[in-house]
Amino acid sequence: MAEVYDLAIIGGGINGCGIARDAAGRGCSVYLCEQNDLGSGTSSASTKLIHGGLRYLEYYEFRLVREALQEREVLWRMAPHIIWPLRFVLPHLPGLRPSWFLRMGLFLYDHLGGRERLPGTRGLDLRHDPAGQPLKPGFARAFEYSDCWVEDARLVVLNAQDAAARGATIRTRTRFLTATRTDGLWTMTVEDVRSGRRSTIRARALVNAAGPWVANVLHQGVHAGVDARIRLVQGSHIVVPKLFDHDRCYIFQNADKRIVFAIPYERDFTLIGTTDRDYHGDPAAVHASEEEIAYLCAAAGEYFAKPVTPKDVVWTYSGVRPLYDDGASTAQAATRDYVLAVDAPQDGKAALLSIFGGKITTYRRLADAAIAKLTPFLPKLGAVGSGWSSATTLPGGDFPVEGFDALVASLRREFPFVAPPHMQRLARAYGTRVRTMLNGATRAEDMGRDFGATLTEAEVRYLMAEEWAETADDVLWRRSKLGLRLGREQAEALEAFMAEERARRTRASDAAE
Repeated sequence: MAEVYDLAIIGGGINGCGIARDAAGRGCSVYLCEQNDLGSGTSSASTKLIHGGLRYLEYYEFRLVREALQEREVLWRMAPHIIWPLRFVLPHLPGLRPSWFLRMGLFLYDHLGGRERLPGTRGLDLRHDPAGQPLKPGFARAFEYSDCWVEDARLVVLNAQDAAARGATIRTRTRFLTATRTDGLWTMTVEDVRSGRRSTIRARALVNAAGPWVANVLHQGVHAGVDARIRLVQGSHIVVPKLFDHDRCYIFQNADKRIVFAIPYERDFTLIGTTDRDYHGDPAAVHASEEEIAYLCAAAGEYFAKPVTPKDVVWTYSGVRPLYDDGASTAQAATRDYVLAVDAPQDGKAALLSIFGGKITTYRRLADAAIAKLTPFLPKLGAVGSGWSSATTLPGGDFPVEGFDALVASLRREFPFVAPPHMQRLARAYGTRVRTMLNGATRAEDMGRDFGATLTEAEVRYLMAEEWAETADDVLWRRSKLGLRLGREQAEALEAFMAEERARRTRASDAAE
């Protein structure tokens, strides 16, 4: 007879992993399956911001903006290695939103969400401030405000890590097939995508956190009567060689009333995004179109003195946002708020919770709301208060929010053979968990082969053992962005090493049995 879990979760994005962490932290037994890698869909295709969403004020999304603003410093405290403050420069362009309107919106932004450490808004004279140097000469005034940056895919993995440390079972490369209610429980069939082996999971409640596939799960896998009002919206980004030397970001207004960010990225690049357009088709096949790339280049070219062309683009990425369909006329106006739909029999057993929409910034609040929805069906969820998830740090984040430089200095003293830029990168990705990764190493040779760009065997083995990485793409594009720096032959060498390491681990596991 299959083990019975309190909660089974479909989807290893930020919402699924956030709920898994919250539920496991309240003493529930949790099972989570993800058909690919953790965060491989929408959750790794964001603009990498922990922000309130300044433009959402125009659509009167005050509750959403307030909740998101409140979460900025909460998440910063939880994971100061992968989340840190950024200043955003909003140039005023005559003919678009008037300056009084921008000032009013930024006043609300400063005071709506309980800001403590983040500095407030100020005006800039672009004729004298360094932020004006990369821009066209016609820009004279701007506003500067605060939000935060996040390594989005790493945020997903850290939530999964913490959930697993609290007892959750995390299964990647495991596809959900079907689920039926039987004797007051969910009986769920899943399939290992590598071997094709199928297995059965039983659970007292089921969460559909499949993101862009949420409707597929409802209609094809569960056959539930939930009204799947979902609007798939594509958002694409481009990466180009860096366009400016300072560490601030830009938020540009466009004539179509959309906004585009230009953000310092991976030291040598600039990230530009995002687009908003309705998407039809397989979410797994989404990619940045030529039209979107041209749009983002043109939008940046309206502001930067140096033209940005499609030939400058070194990488693109694209994701599908599973927004709740509120009937908005355009994709950019569709709500970013989340909707939680519960389907449960009259006996109150085998409840199904489906998630529509949401933002990476509010994932923890969404998880808390999801737990509240499920508590009537799983009373043990109510045994621990909702504040626990904000009062604890994520793996590697157990140091002060303003103590990153001190952490790097401490790690350098412990591992003096690691060059300063290399240690800076490791600390930004893993925080205090660098000590686990380098445990026992006393010289550079102990870290093993360098695949390029300071990626060593020691780091890859850590990612495979602790973070569910299985392929070169998992390492190069989600656990890091070193894919921007490694060539094809280096990536192929990494893939071969990881295949050998997987085979070795399988042999060791078989021998142990």
